[in-house]
Amino acid sequence: MPRKFKTILTCIVLSMLFGTSTANAQLLRDSSSLNLLKKNIDYIYNQHYNNAQEIYLKIQKTYPGHPVLFLLRGMQTYWKNYPLLNTNPAHVSFEEDLRQCIKLSEKNRIPENKAEYLLTNLCARGLLLEYYNDNNLTMEVIPLVTGTYGNLRKAFDYSSACIDLQYYTGVYNYYRDAYPIAYPIYKPMVLLLPSGNMNTGLMELRNSAFKGVLLSAESYYVLAGIYLNFENKYQQANYYCKSLHRLYPDNDLYQALYLKNLLLLEHYDEAEKLINTTLKGNENRYFQAQIMVLKGVLQEKKYHNNKLAEQYYQSGISKIAIFGHYGNEYTAYAYFGLSRLSYIKNETSTGKQFRGNAMKLATFKKINFDK
Repeated sequence: MPRKFKTILTCIVLSMLFGTSTANAQLLRDSSSLNLLKKNIDYIYNQHYNNAQEIYLKIQKTYPGHPVLFLLRGMQTYWKNYPLLNTNPAHVSFEEDLRQCIKLSEKNRIPENKAEYLLTNLCARGLLLEYYNDNNLTMEVIPLVTGTYGNLRKAFDYSSACIDLQYYTGVYNYYRDAYPIAYPIYKPMVLLLPSGNMNTGLMELRNSAFKGVLLSAESYYVLAGIYLNFENKYQQANYYCKSLHRLYPDNDLYQALYLKNLLLLEHYDEAEKLINTTLKGNENRYFQAQIMVLKGVLQEKKYHNNKLAEQYYQSGISKIAIFGHYGNEYTAYAYFGLSRLSYIKNETSTGKQFRGNAMKLATFKKINFDK
């Protein structure tokens, strides 16, 4: 399955809508509580954690012991420490909260509550898989995947009743067919899975993005990734990248995504303006390393200042190394750049070596800024 399970926090709200008791069911008619949940989500996406914590305490007072509380707490830990490495002590509480959410969700034996607990279960499992995958913790991924897949298939039973659930069905329908095309090695594995439909998947994701109330942002993010990485249609991706940046201007992940897309489109002036204004003063070391690499692209492509570009690429590689597998994508971009610069200097052997390094690290090898 794709690595895209980032920030599934919005489905927490959806899970609340089904209710576990008479009190919880009142949320359907409780606009004040629903607004609190939406505010909490927006604050976490925008990385305004103090505000998010204030809202969390209000939700906790209204819904004590509900699985959604463990999801909210786990998500705040995840984003506050992003990228969350397994060497970071915060990973302990993160895993405990999400596993507690799964445990509580799986205790449900009441048919009327199935949809709610299915969704909270999927949220927690998706976030754990994201963490384990990004930290290359394969032995943790394997036992979690089986149960997650079974729950994912159950989402199809509810997608017609709630358009937000088309996020899940859309992800499955698209990637079930697109992934083995991009990576033929997986073809034998997916033959064991029910067939998907890429066009249907895109339609479902657009429905969720444009008409969904709760999973709109997540659908925008998935669509941006699809058009960037699988379709290589950067102009179409730009709509979704720009929308995410507009909705969550302080989100580092969305900022870097938007900036990368601008550079792929060769919109260098706009990219430079974003670096010099919106991104100026950001203290996140991971984000700084990403920007260092993208500054190298800007110097190479817009100004043809190869010496400064090389310095940025080398610095970016050095700065992002501490983040392990999280840094592979941008390290690959830097190596692609160093390869191009080496060939310009007629250093063919070095250029081949750099490109080989890039190809080993790059998940989507067509995104290399060669054009």
